[in-house]
Formats: sequence, C-alpha cells, structure tokens
Amino acid sequence: MSAPLWTAAELRDATGGRCPDGIAIHSVGIDSRNVVPGELFVALRDARDGHDFVADALARGAAMAMVDRDPPGVAVGAPLLRVGETLAGLQALGAAGRARSQARIAAITGSVGKTTTKEMLRHALSALGPTHAAVASYNNHWGLPLTLARMPRDAAFGVLEIGMNHRGEIAPLARLARPHVAAITTVEAAHIGHLGSIEEIAEEKADIMQGLAAGSTVVLPRDSAMFPRLLARAEAANLAVLSFGQDAAAEVRLLSYDGAAESGVARIAFRGSIHALRIDAPGRHLAVNACGTLAVASALGVDPAASVAALDGFRPGAGRGGRVTLALDGGSALLIDDSYNGQPAAMRAGLGVLGAQAGRRIAVLGDMRELGEYGPALHAGLLPDVLASADLVFCCGPQMRVLYDALPEDRRGAHRENSDALAPLVRQAIRPGDAILVKGSLGSRMAVIVRALTAREGAPT
Repeated sequence: MSAPLWTAAELRDATGGRCPDGIAIHSVGIDSRNVVPGELFVALRDARDGHDFVADALARGAAMAMVDRDPPGVAVGAPLLRVGETLAGLQALGAAGRARSQARIAAITGSVGKTTTKEMLRHALSALGPTHAAVASYNNHWGLPLTLARMPRDAAFGVLEIGMNHRGEIAPLARLARPHVAAITTVEAAHIGHLGSIEEIAEEKADIMQGLAAGSTVVLPRDSAMFPRLLARAEAANLAVLSFGQDAAAEVRLLSYDGAAESGVARIAFRGSIHALRIDAPGRHLAVNACGTLAVASALGVDPAASVAALDGFRPGAGRGGRVTLALDGGSALLIDDSYNGQPAAMRAGLGVLGAQAGRRIAVLGDMRELGEYGPALHAGLLPDVLASADLVFCCGPQMRVLYDALPEDRRGAHRENSDALAPLVRQAIRPGDAILVKGSLGSRMAVIVRALTAREGAPT
C-alpha cells in the first residue's frame, strides 16, 4: 500500500486529540456506507449522529474513527481518535492538510457554474500533474475541510469549491483554503431569499478574496453587472485581476460559439492568441465557463495552449447537462440531465440548450429554491424562455405552479407537488424523437425523474 495520508502522530498534532499509535490512515470519510479500508471515519452530527454508525464503519474496514463521545456498540480498545468536537476536529485536520501541501491551490465560488468550472479545471490540470479536487459539491463547512483533509501529499494542483446559503459563510472557508488563485464564476439571484439583494450576494462572493494574500490573482466575470463592485473589492485588497467572458474588455474572451445540438466549439482569445476549444455538450454558458477555467489555469502558471489542449473534449458530469439516450419502443429519445442546479440563470441556460434540439422539446422543471419573496416573480419570469424553448412543459413543486398556470393549454404537460408524483407522468408522455430537459434545484429532487426515465435502459451518448 502507498504511504499513508495521515499517521497517528500527525492526527494527534493536527487535532489535539488522542489515538493509539501504529495506525496508518489512507482516506478520510463521513459516510459509513462508503467506507474503504484504511479510512478515518469522522462521526459528524447532521440529520443523524455519526457516532451511531462508528461500529458499522469499523466493521466495514475503517482503520480509525474520530469521535467526541463513546460510540455505541464499539468494543473497549477500538481504534478511536478522541477530539473535543468532531466538526472542529475535521476542520483542524483540513487546516493541517492545507498547511503541509505544496500544491498550487485554486478556489472557486459563484452563483452558478462553480461545480462545472471546478470539474473543467480538474480535467485540464490532471493532464499536467497530480490533481486533487472536491468530490461533487463538497463546498460547505464540512465539505471544504474534508477535501483538504484528503489532499494527497504529492498533489501538484488542488481545486476547491466554496459555496454559501447565508451571509458570512464564504470568508471563513476562504481563510481555511488559503488559495493561490480565487475565482467567481457568476453573481446571480441564487439564495437571494437569504441575502436580500444582488449587491449583498456580490459582497458575499467577493469574500473569497479574504483567503488570498496580497498580490495574488482573483478571476472575475466581466459580463456581470456586479463586476465593478467585485473589481473594487479586489483593488482594495491589492489583488491582481484577470477577467473572463464575452465583454470586449475581458482578458480571456469568448469570441464566438458554434453550438450544435450535441456539442459546441468555442473560439477564445487569450494573451494574443485565438484558441479553438471543443466541448462535448451544447451550451454557450459552458463556453463561458471554459473561459473562466482557462483564466484560473493561467493564473496558476499553466500555459494557455496546454490547458486548452487538456480541456478539449470536456463532457459535463451527471446532473450538469449530460446527455443520455433513452431506449424506447420504436426508437429513442434524448434526455438532458441538468437536475442538480435550478437557479434562474441556470434555468435560462438549460432552456436555451433544449431550444436547440430537434424533435418535440419537453421541459421538466422543478422549484427554484431559496429565493424568498422574489420566488413568485422569478418563476413567472421564466415564461418567455419556456415558450421559446419547449413544446410541452411539466412542472414540479409549489412555486412552479405560478409558471404552469401561465402556460397556454397546449404547452401544459402536468403539475405535481413533488417529483415522486410527477415522474410516472413524464415517463408515460415521452416518445421516440423527443428531447427532454430535466432541471431544478437540488431540493426539488428532480433526479427522481431522471432515474425513472433512465430505468428504461439508457446509455450515455
């Protein structure tokens, strides 16, 4: 087996805890169902108390468990790392992982596009050196320190994601991450119900700069109406700025996008050269994300031509706009699985992709969450985009009722309060030649509908 990720002595030094000697840790995790041999299982408290699963984690091969109380069903002398409080212990371990790493670190935040940009950056940097990146959207108070605690000793690059729901959440995560480069993908109405205005969202996103040392680089979205506000924060912090987007003043600029139904080619101007980049999924928004990715890679010291070559052919992951062919009686249909994010800007981008497809176009849309008092107007405001892009519309959740009621009768598929009730109706409605977009906030559970459709025997295109 390879050199350990953590030794017992390092665990004690990092957390101030107590544990037996002679145990080598090769992974760190928080889910007893996914334990791998040699793992440190961290017993966090959330909807359930992780201490109740310590015995199961050890039985599945965990080498040790981090605890702050005696877990039930565990034998005396079991390998336990005892700390004052497990979340604080994980955060301390993440800080130690960051402190010892020699990797060049990028941290990404934004209202939409941060996970796709993170995956693009992982894809590009992995071709150039050992790269460690956050799993899924591990971007909160436990996800970021978990990512840092998992950082391999030999990583050349680290790609971190930082998210938020409320004001004041990004700054402490940014200070924990201490990136060499930070990026803000977008500033949109996501979580406006908690923050109250686009301006406050911009200020919260700009707090990622608090993790940067003076003279470091921050990558900013030139197309955003909030760019001047973000720029002012960067200048006040004595940071270098590299901007991206379609604006003529952007340093990494999308000159054109030639998108077919299946993929697209972006022409990107950067540092005096024009680069052609193929993306294995349709959507101009992906081309803009690619511009941000190239800007971050350049700020990390990567030659633009090398990062373009490494990124060429990128395909988004599950729930992020990936395409699945559905086998039906008499033919097939196209599923666009964009079920992970449903904020207004992301909704419009997804609908634009659907509108470019051939055949009957079906939109299956779930509630956009955390919009507060702005929710009804923002849901109703999708109507022009829906009418331009979809021939038949299914709506899921109480807030999407506003949009559904505004649709012409001939565009209405069905509305249900939850995805479990809507899924069989969508499944019954599709036929060969259809293109189906499934999209909504994660809390709308639109992945239930994706699973119902792909149960027909689907294969990625």
